Amino acid sequence: MHAAISLHNAIFDRVERLGDWLLPVSARFLFAAVLLGYFWKSALTKFGDGVFGFLLPSDGAYIQIFPKYIESVGYDFDQLTLYHWAFAFAGMWAELLLPLLIVLGLFTRLAALGMIGFIAVQSFTDVYIAGHSHWGQWFDNIAEYDPAIKGIGLADIRIFWVFILAILVAKGAGALSADALLRRLTGQASI
Repeated sequence: MHAAISLHNAIFDRVERLGDWLLPVSARFLFAAVLLGYFWKSALTKFGDGVFGFLLPSDGAYIQIFPKYIESVGYDFDQLTLYHWAFAFAGMWAELLLPLLIVLGLFTRLAALGMIGFIAVQSFTDVYIAGHSHWGQWFDNIAEYDPAIKGIGLADIRIFWVFILAILVAKGAGALSADALLRRLTGQASI
C-alpha cells in the first residue's frame, strides 16, 4: 500500500508542477480563443467616427451602456453629461486594452482583476439597466442553449469567464508571457 501511495504522489507531484506552468498559459490561450474577439468587437462598436473617434464614444456606446436613460431623453444625446462620457470612455478603452494585456501576458494580474470588474459592471448593466430577461441560476440543470429562455443565462456563462480570469490573478501569466520576460530582465520575483 505504501508503494502505491508513493507512486501516486510521485506522479501527481509532477502533474502539479506541470500545472503550475500549463494552467496560466492555458487560461490566457482560452481567453484569447473565446473572449478576445468578443470584447474587441464590442469595444470597436463604441468608438466614435472621425479623427477624434478614440475620444468620443459613439451613440451606440451610450445606447449599450445607458439604454433606459437614452430612451428616457428621447435619444437626445445632447442631454448626456460628463459622467456619461467618462463612463463610456473608460468602458470602451477597458474593453480594448485589458484583453490585449491579458493575451500578451503584460501586467496580467492587474488586467485580469480589471476584467473581472468589467464583467461585473457589464453583467449589472445587462440585467438591471438593459433588462436582460434571463440572468439564469446555478444548479438549474440547464447547460445548453434553451430557445425558451433565449440562452443559458448570464450567470452560467460569465462565471466561467471570471474563473479563467481568477486563475490569472492567482497564478499570473505564466512562463510564456511579457510578465515573465520583465521578471527575467529586472530580476524581480514576480509582477
